[in-house]
Amino acid sequence: MSFLKNDTIVAIATAHGIGSVSIVRVSGDDALKIALKLTKKDSLTPRHATFGGVYSLDGEFIDEAVMIYFKSPASFTGEDIVEFQTHGGIVVCDMILNELVKAGARVANPGEFSKRAFLNNKLDLSKANAISSLINSKSESAAKILARQMRGELEKYADDMRAGLVRTLAYVETSIDYADDDLPDDLLAQIQNMLKDNIKKLDNIVSISERRRGLIDGFKIAIIGKPNVGKSSMLNALLNYERAIVSNEAGTTRDRVEESLKIGTHLVRIIDTAGIRNGAGKVEEIGIAHSLKAVDEADIILAVFDVSQESDKQDDRILEILSKSDKKIFYILNKSDLQTKFDKNLTNPLKISTKNSLESVTNAINEYLNTQDSSELMLSQTSQITACKTASDALKRASQILSESELELFAYEINVAIKCIASMTRPLEYSEVLDEMFSSFCLGK
Repeated sequence: MSFLKNDTIVAIATAHGIGSVSIVRVSGDDALKIALKLTKKDSLTPRHATFGGVYSLDGEFIDEAVMIYFKSPASFTGEDIVEFQTHGGIVVCDMILNELVKAGARVANPGEFSKRAFLNNKLDLSKANAISSLINSKSESAAKILARQMRGELEKYADDMRAGLVRTLAYVETSIDYADDDLPDDLLAQIQNMLKDNIKKLDNIVSISERRRGLIDGFKIAIIGKPNVGKSSMLNALLNYERAIVSNEAGTTRDRVEESLKIGTHLVRIIDTAGIRNGAGKVEEIGIAHSLKAVDEADIILAVFDVSQESDKQDDRILEILSKSDKKIFYILNKSDLQTKFDKNLTNPLKISTKNSLESVTNAINEYLNTQDSSELMLSQTSQITACKTASDALKRASQILSESELELFAYEINVAIKCIASMTRPLEYSEVLDEMFSSFCLGK
């Protein structure tokens, strides 16, 4: 069904399952009128909690609930909203939702409440994306970052940069229209400085966001090593249950095994990989290829070595792979309860036995993850990172073009940059450029 702004929509606003409270939300022009049909009340006071019964249209009692009426425009969607806060459980919520549909509402499409909030200028795209990411956040650090975005931090960043670029575009567009008048030298210098400053800001936020993306999506940790060093035993010990098969036979793990694990305040994805060795069979080689891919995907690598065995060519191969990686690496010397024979010098190795506590490993990982927290602004979506990269590239081209006095091409690249930045918040309207032109210049009075 196509979206109609004046439709009254309804949805269950809490996750499915058993809980103490569930919420059914109605939004639209007729939200209050439809909601009142189920309450046997004549009115609801805006922004006040009203306790009472909820009934079917046939008058049959369904449940007791707290009703809250948010009058337009002071609501999440900018429309009239009524919330029914009922006892938890899907059955009661479904009964109320069905009665509201019978009374004239329709079931909302996925994300339609947020879509209406955007269309009614109650939130921009940066805040909408922050809401989506916050729901799926994997750590307390992520929640704090996204909360700042919901309060408008990214919106202000984008709007400030956008305003400067629109102002520059207005100057240049005017100069194109009045070609006989060259841009003053001091203005050219100001524009170049503005471009340089914005390029630096864009490149910086992209760098921070890519390095610390794990704060939003959850960090990936790959366990690698040759066969029989204890990788699967380490996974099982970290999870505190037998997730992976453990055997003395080389090549037991042939495919990657992934599980989620909470370390400190961070939810991480830990990956046990096939042992990397020479002379493996065809099927095992596929598993090894997956292991190498996991190294590329991971944010953190746990490189496990058997301290009870002398190093060999397979260990050398592991170390060669790690030497080419820019990921955070923790070197683990397993089987430390046995006699030490391993003869390689590793950087700050952690000596453990998977038969005993892995506290030193989890503590080291947690300390590292905590250092990744950032008070600096960062982007939460891949699309935002791509937009900033594209905008930066456009500004770099614009800077070169400006030095060659190709104003039409310069204006084109500035437009590209503005549209990319606007894609994170709200679309560009050409009236913004016109407003800036007429406010800055007296054109024909």
